[in-house]
Amino acid sequence: MNAVRSAMAAPSFTTWVSVVLMLLLFIAGATSYTGFGSTQVVLNLLIDNAFLLVIAVGMSFVILSGGIDLSVGSVLALTTMVAAWLLQVAQWPAELVIVVVLLGGAAFGALQGLVIHVFKLQAFIVTLAGMFLARGLCFLISVDSITIDAPLFVTLSQTQIPLPFGDAFLSPGAVIALLTLGAGLWVAHCTAFGRTVYALGGSETSALMMGLAVGRTKVAVYGLSGFCASLAGLLFAFYMLSGYGQHAQGVELDAIAAVVIGGTVLTGGYGYVAGALSGVLVLGLIQTLIAFDGTLSSWWTKIVIGALLFVFCAVQRLLSLKKTQG
Repeated sequence: MNAVRSAMAAPSFTTWVSVVLMLLLFIAGATSYTGFGSTQVVLNLLIDNAFLLVIAVGMSFVILSGGIDLSVGSVLALTTMVAAWLLQVAQWPAELVIVVVLLGGAAFGALQGLVIHVFKLQAFIVTLAGMFLARGLCFLISVDSITIDAPLFVTLSQTQIPLPFGDAFLSPGAVIALLTLGAGLWVAHCTAFGRTVYALGGSETSALMMGLAVGRTKVAVYGLSGFCASLAGLLFAFYMLSGYGQHAQGVELDAIAAVVIGGTVLTGGYGYVAGALSGVLVLGLIQTLIAFDGTLSSWWTKIVIGALLFVFCAVQRLLSLKKTQG
């Protein structure tokens, strides 16, 4: 009994809960539906949600620092629109377009971080304004969808990277997402910047007293989130081969849900970037289970995700209160 209580009191409790939940969902699907447990179905979770994993990595750093970024879905859509317009209308080389949109996303995020720090504004308000701004810029470029037929984008969309077992494969987007996750893990846990992010989320006042570069870190965190959102936009453009202002509606909330379900505390200061993967896979498994069932509306995905997010937030709050009282 004492061991169970100690495990529940540990900060990593919700992280392990998300991993167990992921395994239970997979087992439930594999035992209920033919073909659900195949290797390719599992890999398709990564292929279909590669863009969400990249956004969730950036969002992990923002939430760990004690902030929030509501603009990532709109930045993703804006990236697809800018990339499509530059490729199809301006006829820019694909390689140059990729560099420009990635730098643009990072600059957009860094600008939000600068406004938050300099003017001491709530991240919720600033990034909400950023969300409306980026979404509006999409429709300033075009109110219609722009099809992408650039050879590099088409090749990346159609390429299948074979794996050494069976006929399984991954897409280039999924590989990029996993590399982004690996880079995020290294930055968060093996660099001074990562340690400063955790310190900032734990207590900004304490971080200032320790002489840490709070302002520079805050700007860098939002710049990183903007970069990840733009990278996710490129992956989405590879996946859809189009740019459209309506792309990724509500993705910012899916990313927040994935990060929280993955065990990162919403108030900042504690969590694992690796939890973004388990959180994204949980969301993907829920969508896949509903798709395999065939009788449930797709809106059940939102209902289940909302319920899970509520439960995880409540559990995190209860654990923090118990730790404080103890």
